[in-house]
Amino acid sequence: MSESDFKLAESKIAIVGLGLMGGSLALALRGKCATLYGIDPHLPTLELALSQHIVDYANSDPAKLLPEADLVILSAPVPAILTLLEQLPSLMSKPCIVMDLGSTKKLIVESMSRLPERFDPIGGHPICGKEKLSLANAERTLYYAAPFLLTPLERTSARALSAVGQIIEALGAKAKILNATEHDQVLASTSHLPYLLSSALALAMPQDVSSFIGSGFKSVSRLAGTPSSMMLGVLQSNRENVLNSLSGFQNQLTELETALLNEDYFSLETILNHSRSSYQNLIGN
Repeated sequence: MSESDFKLAESKIAIVGLGLMGGSLALALRGKCATLYGIDPHLPTLELALSQHIVDYANSDPAKLLPEADLVILSAPVPAILTLLEQLPSLMSKPCIVMDLGSTKKLIVESMSRLPERFDPIGGHPICGKEKLSLANAERTLYYAAPFLLTPLERTSARALSAVGQIIEALGAKAKILNATEHDQVLASTSHLPYLLSSALALAMPQDVSSFIGSGFKSVSRLAGTPSSMMLGVLQSNRENVLNSLSGFQNQLTELETALLNEDYFSLETILNHSRSSYQNLIGN
């Protein structure tokens, strides 16, 4: 494969982390690249990936498969991605494109910038998923029609952009490029804050009302089902932006509370009408 031209069908791709996101990615790329490697520390996950022919080769040791890859995709919690980026130089000696699927980008892109020149890095974050993780919940169409955010580095080559573009096209996703700082600011409001709000709602609800819960509560609290192992690193790596988003949300709650305390139903109706209009504009209806 030439250095200037990347062809997905001829490429050897290694996915590090075969959970929901990595597993769904493997399912969508199966048959669209020359070889698909799967790396995961969980042996039952590797067994499932091989038995279901989700990947061609699988191993728990990155050193066994990464040296063969043309393109490495890091699909793991943010702290694990940062650790893997530190380890890559000792695991791979040949040139390679490196992309991640982490939910925050600033620290990851900074770590990518310190990789040796033989690596061609680019940050990535697909805006899709479910609260139920693991390979058993992976779906081939998970990425379809979803925004796929890219945060290139100054050193990211046209070849890496082409490679990632071909992958995104194969997934049926929609690429969008933005810088890492903007990414983390936006996702604090659209993803990380909703997770915390879902968690707070679940905690505030008395356990003895479970038999009265309907679709409204379930839809609003769904994200609380996401394992903390996935979200803690996200919140740590985007702490300042998440705190800013929380502060803005608390201001909105205070307005609602004040209107109710003062029995100011005219103001309450105005706030609720504004919120409905804002919701419709956000979702495009």
